[in-house]
Amino acid sequence: MTPGETSQLVKSLAAGLGFDRVGVAPARPVERAQYYSDWLARGHAGSMTYLQRNAELRCDPAQILPGARAIVCTTISYNRDPCDEPLQEPSGRVSRYARGDDYHVVIRRLLETLITQLRKHICEPFDARAFVDTGPVLERELAAAAGLGWIGKNTLLMHERLGSYLFLGEIVTTLELEPDSPATDHCGTCTRCIDACPTGAFPAPYQLDASRCVSYLTIENRGAIPEPLRKGVGDWVFGCDVCQEVCPHNSHAEPGRNAELLSKRIPGRIPLSTLVSLTSGGYRRLTEGTAARRSPRQAWQRNAAIALANQSAEVNTAVV
Repeated sequence: MTPGETSQLVKSLAAGLGFDRVGVAPARPVERAQYYSDWLARGHAGSMTYLQRNAELRCDPAQILPGARAIVCTTISYNRDPCDEPLQEPSGRVSRYARGDDYHVVIRRLLETLITQLRKHICEPFDARAFVDTGPVLERELAAAAGLGWIGKNTLLMHERLGSYLFLGEIVTTLELEPDSPATDHCGTCTRCIDACPTGAFPAPYQLDASRCVSYLTIENRGAIPEPLRKGVGDWVFGCDVCQEVCPHNSHAEPGRNAELLSKRIPGRIPLSTLVSLTSGGYRRLTEGTAARRSPRQAWQRNAAIALANQSAEVNTAVV
């Protein structure tokens, strides 16, 4: 079987498992490796010090697996309706990606199934390792190199047809595969994502200061949210979708198809009174089986208190 034929087999099997897009990148140092190093040096990772570990592996995926030749990159859309209907009482919003079944579990299972199917179809022995947002892999850079889209001005992977509501997954393998060509950047002169960011987290196009990002502030940040940034948090209690909601490519993006990822384990809006007084048991029930458990109970309470203060301030301003 030629590398091209093997690549087509990989894509065919992946499509049968429900992946929306599949591409192949060569196992070599990523082109934006220096940007990642500079990004860390500027402190734009905030308190996410774990991103500094294994930096050499992130920049050169060939070091992850001895004899690695290629990286199979995949995307699955989680595009869904932006939010539930507004509640009669003050409520907080949850980012779209966290409302369904935990994508780490769902996508890793699909990737492992893909590896198993490949072993049944390919006679030659090969090694493979699957990753879903947890290993030392620069996912967006690899996906862009595999032709699955381009890295937009909001630093997310963008696709003309699927938009940016995409979960990414990778298989680093010793199989010899035919690489795909990178996609063309279609952001053009648009700066809607940059202009709409409520906390000014984009110092320039294609650059993100994660320490100012609402998603970082509400999820990864374990301390107090800096006072100057609290107004920008708005009514978000887990994550933020603002830069994606204003993107023209998402306005006509195809809806997601995976039932597990699109399930409604967590509502799009949650009463803030419920979150402010969230108990340990209530937290476990709310976040069970979802990626929302990334944020501890105390952070949900903190975020809810800030969202409640922001909405109270809006009401007072309206009255005046």
